Amino acid sequence: MAFYIGVDIGGTNINVGVTDGTGNIVGEAETPTGANRPQEAVIGDILSAADRAVSAAGVLRREISAAGVGCPGTVESSSGTVVYNNNLGWRNFPLGKLLSETWGLPVRVENDANAAALGEVCAGSARGASSAMILTLGTGVGSGFVVEGRIWTGWNASACEFGHMVIVKGGRPCTCGRRGCLEAYASATGLINMTREAMAAHPESLMNALAEREGRVGGHTAFAAAEQGDAAALRVVDEYVDYLACGVTNIVNGLQPEVVGIGGGVGRQGDRLLAPLRQKVYAEVYGGRGERFTRLTQCTLGYRAGLVGAAMAAMQSTV
Repeated sequence: MAFYIGVDIGGTNINVGVTDGTGNIVGEAETPTGANRPQEAVIGDILSAADRAVSAAGVLRREISAAGVGCPGTVESSSGTVVYNNNLGWRNFPLGKLLSETWGLPVRVENDANAAALGEVCAGSARGASSAMILTLGTGVGSGFVVEGRIWTGWNASACEFGHMVIVKGGRPCTCGRRGCLEAYASATGLINMTREAMAAHPESLMNALAEREGRVGGHTAFAAAEQGDAAALRVVDEYVDYLACGVTNIVNGLQPEVVGIGGGVGRQGDRLLAPLRQKVYAEVYGGRGERFTRLTQCTLGYRAGLVGAAMAAMQSTV
C-alpha cells in the first residue's frame, strides 16, 4: 500500500500527516509555525514533524510515495515555488525543490485554501461532489475551487481569491491594500472588529461580560451572546451574515458549484451561522432556489483538511 505525506502550513501551527490513498490519516504531528524566521528553520521543523508523523503511522519510509504541502499565499504548483507569502516573508522560495531533495520524493505544493478544498472533496463534507467551493473563515478568508476532483487555479495558478472580492465599494480597509473586500467583513478578524465596535457602543451588552470572563474577544463572542438574546449581539451576527451572504451569493451566481462548504473558526458555529446564511443566499441567488441548487454545508475535516488535501494533491501528481 502507498502512503503520502501531507503538510499544512498554518498561521499558528504546521500540521503534518501521513495518509493512505483515500485520505485516511494514519499518523500526525505538529509544530509551531512562528513568524519572521529564517527559511531554513521552517524547513527543519517541517522535516522533524514529518519524521514524527511517519513514526506515529508505523510505516516505513520506502512506503511513502510522494508528499504535498499546502502553503498560504501565491503558489506556483508546477515548480513547487512559493511566489509570495507575506506572513513568512517568502518570495520566490523553492519550497518543493528543497523538500524533494531532502526526502527523495516528488513534492507537490499548493495554496493552503486549495489544498483544504481538495481535502473536503476527497474525504470531508463535499465528498463526491462534481464541483465544490470551500471558504475558510479564519484570520482571513481563504477560498478553493475543486472541479471533477481537481483543484482549479486558472491559467496563472492564482484563481479563486474570493476573499479579495469587493462587496462594499470604498469600505473597510483590507490587508491586500484595497477597501471593501469580503475578507475585511467575513473573516474572523472582520467579525471580531464588528464585535468590538458594538461592545464599545453598548457597554451593557452581554458581549462585554463574556469577553471579560474569557479575557479576549473572539469570533464566537457575538454568536454566544446572541444565542442568549442579547440585542446588540443579534445585530452583529445579522450584519456579519449579511456580508457573508453577499459574497457567497456572488460565488454561486458566478460558478454554480454543487457545494459551498464553510470552514475555519467561524464555520464551527454550525447551524447558528448556516441557517440564516442559507436563508439569505437562497433568497438572493439569481433565479431563486430551483430544483438543482448549490448545497451550503459546514466543513467537517477542520484543521486536517489542508494536510489531507495536500497529500491527495501529491497522490494525483504521481498518477
